[in-house]
Parts: sequence; C-alpha cells; structure tokens
Amino acid sequence: MNITTKEQIMEILHMTADVYQRDIMPEAKKVYAQNNDNAVRVTAMLGYSNVCKNQCLYCGMRAGNTAIERYRIESQEVIAMGKNARELGLKRIFLISGEDPLYKFEEILTFVRALNEMGFFISLAAGEYNRQQYEELKSAGVDEYVMKFEMSNEAEFNRLNPSTNFKKRMQAIEEVKQSGMLLASGNIVGYPGQRMSDIADDILLMKKLDISWAPIIPYLPAAGTPLAEEGGRGNLNTNLKEISVLRLMMPHINITAAQPGENMKNGLSDVEGNLNALKAGANLFFVDMLPAAMAKNFHVIDDRLIHGLEHVHQLAKLADMQVKL
Repeated sequence: MNITTKEQIMEILHMTADVYQRDIMPEAKKVYAQNNDNAVRVTAMLGYSNVCKNQCLYCGMRAGNTAIERYRIESQEVIAMGKNARELGLKRIFLISGEDPLYKFEEILTFVRALNEMGFFISLAAGEYNRQQYEELKSAGVDEYVMKFEMSNEAEFNRLNPSTNFKKRMQAIEEVKQSGMLLASGNIVGYPGQRMSDIADDILLMKKLDISWAPIIPYLPAAGTPLAEEGGRGNLNTNLKEISVLRLMMPHINITAAQPGENMKNGLSDVEGNLNALKAGANLFFVDMLPAAMAKNFHVIDDRLIHGLEHVHQLAKLADMQVKL
C-alpha cells in the first residue's frame, strides 16, 4: 500500500474503526513483520532530571508545576544505572530530561561517553542546544537525538510552547540532522483543538524529516496544566491509525508501542493498549531504570506507569513476536 498524499492519509484517519481494523491495521502489521524480523524492540529509559525551565501548556514537568518533587541524577549515578541496564541484557538506552538550565553540559558528555563505551545505542532528549553542542554530543556517542516538533501547526505550536517558537524548534531539528545524529521526532495526537488535517500534516512532516523513531502517544492530560482545562484524552483509535500510516509510509522506523488503553490508570503498560499498538505496526517498548520514588516525579503525563522486561516478554508472546534487546 503506497501512501504519499495528504488525501490518502485523511481517508484513513476518517475511516470507521471496523474498516480500519479490517483493511489497514493488518497491512501495517504485515509490513512491519516483513521488514523487521517480526521483533519487539526494547530500550532502557532513564529520566535523569525532571527540572525544566519551560512552560509548555501540556506538560506535567513544566516550570510552573509545584506539585512534583524535582530531582537531578548526577553523571556517575547515571552511569551506574546504565550498568544495571546492561546487566539486564539491554543494548539501547533512552536518556531524557526536562530542559534543565543547571545540569552541566559536560556532565551529559561524561555519561554519554561512558555509556557509549558500554556498547549502548544511545538516544538522548534534552531539549534545544546549538549546532556545536549537537556535534559534541554526536562525537561523545549519541546515536539518535529525540526532539519532537509536537505539532506542525505553527500557530498552535507557538501557543502551546510559549518558551520557544516553531521556527526555533525546526531550526534545532535541522541542526540535529546536520550533526549526523539520527532524528527521532513526532507529534501529540488529539490535543484539544487539533484537526484531522493537522494530524495529516504532522505525518507528512515526519516523512519529510526522515525520522528514525516516532515517539508518539495520544494527548494525555496532566493535572494542573493549562491545556488539561481545555479537554480530555486524545482519541485512541486516531492514534492507532497514525501508527499504521507511519508504518506503511516508513517500514523500517521505530514507533512507540507503549501506548495507553481505555483504563488510564494502567499508564503506558496497559496490555490492551500495548497489544493494539503492536497490531497497528508499532514495535518499541521501554524498561524504566528509575527507582519508583523518582519515576512518579518524572511526570510529563499522569499515570506514566512503565513495567519491566517481564511485561514486554508477555506482550511479545501474546502477539506472537520475538523480543530484540
């Protein structure tokens, strides 16, 4: 199935659930299996700082949220947690933080170098830097930089992300690509006020950017954020449709499979939500390396719950897939 136009994407986004599940979902799953050994991929996930200077209207870690306890994990402890991940057999690690103005860049380079020496494939999400810093991160061992554009609608981006702007974000994304790192990027699906045409534009932008990983999830309201007052969770079926369209358009990329289900209390480890994402063509799960007390304060969304490797193996078995660490 060759999808190249906005009209084709819109046709799928507007499909009824039963037609989508009959015609599109199985095709996307087939494309993934044929191009990727039918394997679930797993990455260690480590939120090393939940301090953020930004005031994004949708994020629970926004600077204005006083309801969470802030923390920073120093470089040597990050390295120790990386060793724990290696002992579990994990070969990929996703390092993520808020845009923490007091976390020294040299500290990041220190733990990146150490984790690179352990043989990790390293993904890093630490916000907007400059071109020279991206090049330093590449030289230190970062394989993939994660910078979501969140929404391709410039006016909406500027409204929801008042600490930066769309042009600055897209310039940063271009500089990431110029540095030689792979680019992981994507959108928020179903935030209040978003139109189907916006989602189609988002998908086309992901294709244009030639992303390596689509870290997408539906909009999940975070308590105490301004956007939570405007509306509830994004539509789960629309999110699944986007996953399938992305898989059909980009067979080899990673797509987040840690997706919510109907019961939001199950977080990103909802069995039904995870299995539906796999059926739709997603493939990537996380193992959270944070201690429970810190994990609850890495609070981008409410009920972020992520289970460990046993959960991933259970899902792979249910989906008749392999696990690739």
